[in-house]
Amino acid sequence: MADKVEFELVSPEKLLTSQPVDMVVVPGTEGDFGVLAGHAPMISTVRPGVIDVYEGDRIIDRVFVAGGFAEVTETRCTVLAEQALPLADIDRGKVEQEVKDLSEDLDDAKSDAERAEVEAKLAVARAKLDAASAGSTAH
Repeated sequence: MADKVEFELVSPEKLLTSQPVDMVVVPGTEGDFGVLAGHAPMISTVRPGVIDVYEGDRIIDRVFVAGGFAEVTETRCTVLAEQALPLADIDRGKVEQEVKDLSEDLDDAKSDAERAEVEAKLAVARAKLDAASAGSTAH
């Protein structure tokens, strides 16, 4: 069994990363899960949150994802993200404004479908804000 697991992060636009790592922690819909080499195969939905990439016992990369799917095999963890953004690139001010704007859009929603769409975007924006807040205090 290899010591590393191949971590791939794919967004709709491109392959964002493909690298051997010691461990990756993914925000699964049913809770965070860590993937090491030799992990049992599984598929999971991913909730909006932060993926932590480890080298040894140290986090070397943190990426916000807006949801998606993760496929895990014994040698690989592939995350197909709806949207992915390095945690360091999140502009808190912009996200706070986005949350404010989406909250107003929610009040103005005229149908259940429109309300559901805005609520989903608002959940992602709030998760991004939480990630930015946690990211500034991490390490």
